[in-house]
Order: sequence, then structure tokens, then C-alpha cells
Amino acid sequence: MRIVRRKTRQIQVGWVKVGGDAPVVVQSMTSTKTRNVNETLDQINRLFKAGCELIRVAVPHEEDVEALSEIVKNSPMPVIADIHFAPSYAFKSMEKGVHGIRINPGNIGKEEIVREIVEEAKRRGIAIRIGVNSGSLEKDLLDKYGYPCAEALFESAMRWSEKLESWGFYNFKVSIKGSDVLENVQANRLYAQHTDIPLHIGITEAGMGQAGVVKSSVGIGILLYMGIGDTVRVSLTDDPEIEVKVAYDILRSLGLKRQGVEIVSCPTCGRIEVDLPKVVKQVEEKLKDVKTPLKVAIMGCVVNAIGEAREADLGLACGKGFAWLFKGGKPIRRVREEEMAQALLEEVLKYNEA
Repeated sequence: MRIVRRKTRQIQVGWVKVGGDAPVVVQSMTSTKTRNVNETLDQINRLFKAGCELIRVAVPHEEDVEALSEIVKNSPMPVIADIHFAPSYAFKSMEKGVHGIRINPGNIGKEEIVREIVEEAKRRGIAIRIGVNSGSLEKDLLDKYGYPCAEALFESAMRWSEKLESWGFYNFKVSIKGSDVLENVQANRLYAQHTDIPLHIGITEAGMGQAGVVKSSVGIGILLYMGIGDTVRVSLTDDPEIEVKVAYDILRSLGLKRQGVEIVSCPTCGRIEVDLPKVVKQVEEKLKDVKTPLKVAIMGCVVNAIGEAREADLGLACGKGFAWLFKGGKPIRRVREEEMAQALLEEVLKYNEA
């Protein structure tokens, strides 16, 4: 089965295409203070190495604005300035050369100021992301609905989308986010039914650890399965590099993106004759920096082992203290338990050399 993605118009954020026939773009946000240029660039480079394609930086202070020129100049991916409550920083950020700005009209205030920001972005060829969050809805919508529901989020997103288009600006995407998974899905589904504007998706304030990963995976996964989503961020209370890893895991699981090694391993049970969790952890560690898209199966017993290993690019079919190493569906050699991770790494490196 193949997911059919919603047809959206394509926009340009720096040199990265979003929407249209472009693959789903993974983005994240730095956790450093933007004014600390070296720390921020170090994190940006680590995120780029992890697979991040667009990066957003916080701009809450004048010192952060001043740091943008150096960051933009040295970033390996387009830089988006995150603007809240201080519209003057939007104009100054654009002067510093950012490739995109993110604004929440609900906390910018006056419509004429939003329009001035849009006109400047249009003049400079800079992309905009309109953010609609449950925490920053316009007062009239809160009065109308009584609370930040899916319909209120949808109405706010449509309101500002129509305004930007009426001002002759089309190089923008929209994000509609809340911390409630089903509310988030419903608001994005409503919006997707009424427009071809690209959507950035995610579950805001998802939390940390397993709970945050699960919440994000469920919400983002539902939307992607429905064909909705042109860019994605997994918002975790954690290292941004983990956000990127989880995003790729979600996209890989749905067949929407292939980068790096996908490990398929069976659950533990009484049939297993090797220390399977240990083997999988060793393999993950050895292959974590491999960017070649490969599927690797690590199976603990004969019940599913050979079949799964044959369907993967590489595989281990484990017995008692040993495993058969499979490549392209065929066994190539037998290895001892302590050799399994290294043997897989050697075969992956051969793929890279091919």
C-alpha cells in the first residue's frame, strides 16, 4: 500500500522546496540561545548531520536578531526566524538574510502590522509560516467558540490564509497545532479539505521521553496516513537531535522517506537463544551514522527469522550463540554471536562503497 499525499502548491524556503511533488521535509528548532552564535551553529550542524532540512531559531531579544547574519551565513540549511509579540524583530530578521519567518498573527496584534510584514517578505522573496496555536487564538474566535477547539483553529488558519492571498502573497505554509491529538488532527483535516496551501504538522507541547514520542507519533502518523503534511517537526522536551530521529522513524514506517538504517527486530520470547536486545543495541550504535537507506532485520529464532531476513537488504537469522548473515535474501556466512554487529557493519560499508 502506498500513501497518496494531498496535492499542495509548492513554495520555496531558501533552497528547500516544500509541498507539490517535494518529499516531506523534516525540520527542528535549536534549543540554544540564538545570540550564542558558536553554540547555535554547532547544534545546527549536528541537526543537519542527523538529517534536519530546515531549522528554526528563537528571536526573543535584540541580541538574537544581531546574531542572525553570522548564523545564516554559516548554516548548511535554510534558517527560519521565530517571531512572537515583537513585529520589529520580523523586519530586522529579514534584513539579516533569514530564509523564512514564523509568525503567529494572534500574538502580533494588529492586522496592518501583519500586512506590513507580509509585504516586506514578498519584496525580499522570503517565505512565511503562519502559525495557529491553541494558545494564541484571536479573541473574537475564543468569544465565538468559548475555548480553543478544532473549528476555531481551522477558522483562524483560513482567515489568515485568505488575507495573505488577498495581499498577493503565496510563498507561505501554515501550521495548526495543539497539544490534544484528536483536536489537532481534526483542525488540520478541515483545513486540508479547503485549500492547497502546504501544511507543517506536529503535536505541540507533546512532552518528553516515551510519552512525547508516542503522542507525536500517533498524531503525526494519522495525518501523514491521510496524506496531510508537507513539513514535520516532532516537538519534544528533549535534545532536538532526538526530534529529528523520531521524525525519520515515523516517515520511514509509513514509506514516506528512506534515510539511514531501518532495523527490524523481533520481540523477545522464550524461543530466543541469543541476547537479542544486546545485539540490537550494538548494531544500532555501530550503524547510527550510516545515511545509506537500508533495511536490516535482526531476528532471534527460526520461526520468522529466515523469512524476515530475506525481505531485508541485510539480515541476521539467529540460532543458539550464532547467526546466519543474509544479504539480498541469501545466506552468505555464519557468524558467532559476538561477531554479529561487526559483521553487519562490514556489509553496510560494502553497500556504501558500491
